[in-house]
Amino acid sequence: MEKPVHAQLTGERLVDTDEADLIRMAQEHPSAFASLYQRYLPRVYNYVRARLESDEDAADLTQQIFLQALDALPAYQLRGTPFVAWLFQIARNAVTDLYRRRKTIVSWDSLHGMVLALPEQQDMDARLVHQERLARLKTLLARLNPAQRELLALRFAAGLSARQIALVVGKSPAAVKKQLTRLLHTLKEQYREQ
Repeated sequence: MEKPVHAQLTGERLVDTDEADLIRMAQEHPSAFASLYQRYLPRVYNYVRARLESDEDAADLTQQIFLQALDALPAYQLRGTPFVAWLFQIARNAVTDLYRRRKTIVSWDSLHGMVLALPEQQDMDARLVHQERLARLKTLLARLNPAQRELLALRFAAGLSARQIALVVGKSPAAVKKQLTRLLHTLKEQYREQ
């Protein structure tokens, strides 16, 4: 059975006290940052991996993101942006900076294998149908502009809520929800038309 989540009111929002305690401990003792690192590593890596060409590049940039977060942590305040949004702002900026330096476009062929994996038990026909569907989806995703691809990466690779995404990209939660809804509806229609 899961441990109940304890929360406290800070300003006008609810904060997970376990996370708040972890943040305070990490601000006082940088070695305590390891708990925050472990908590958010998979989500940050998945987001970065969805935006970069290779596993190695994603792993390297993820480490840089956490080093930047550790350096900036003393200035982080619990009453401001939620920690997860703050962390993904750092991640988003790091990816953007990397794009500017490299000036490359990520192919959707490089989507993380975990997201696209098919169970090993599937027969050959099921695998071929799966690969065909992925090819169609990759074609549609390649047509999206970078901002649309970023929204999808933040939502599905990073697992952020619309409210969290809004804080990362600097838009209202309603605008993010509307954009995601429209984008998914359009992709669904285009997928069916193919």
